[in-house]
Amino acid sequence: MRERHVLLAPESVLVMNATGAAILGLCDGQRTVAEIVAELRGQYNCVIGEEVPNFLTRLVARWCVELSDD
Repeated sequence: MRERHVLLAPESVLVMNATGAAILGLCDGQRTVAEIVAELRGQYNCVIGEEVPNFLTRLVARWCVELSDD
């Protein structure tokens, strides 16, 4: 059986791919979204800046994460 990253959400389970898991792994309450994008660009060859905010926005809509305006 393959190990998979999952995110338990209200009334659902979301199966994460490696990139999604990497993004969530960097969400520590200290980094900004821009800092997360910069960190991922250091790890992966191709990170499009809007992909991370779009991913996080979809998770916010599902009540999986909260973004702060700070």
